[in-house]
Amino acid sequence: MALVEISIEYLYADAENAKLNKLNEYLSHVKELAGEGNDVVLTGQGPIWLYLKIAHALHGLARKLIYRSPVTGDVIIFDHSPD
Repeated sequence: MALVEISIEYLYADAENAKLNKLNEYLSHVKELAGEGNDVVLTGQGPIWLYLKIAHALHGLARKLIYRSPVTGDVIIFDHSPD
């Protein structure tokens, strides 16, 4: 198990904003970065729809999903650790 940090804004760094028509591309890239059974931290600016779709896509792949921001700190989205 590893801790994987993914910056959402880097998924669409080639454009000013995330594009809905590239959603499958973003999700594929995130799944590749996250791997399976790891703790994943999502950071960075991004639209809420992208965060929600990523969280849904990683459920069942990631052991733990955490949202991290300077304002909230770490917020656990889900935790499937056996502890």
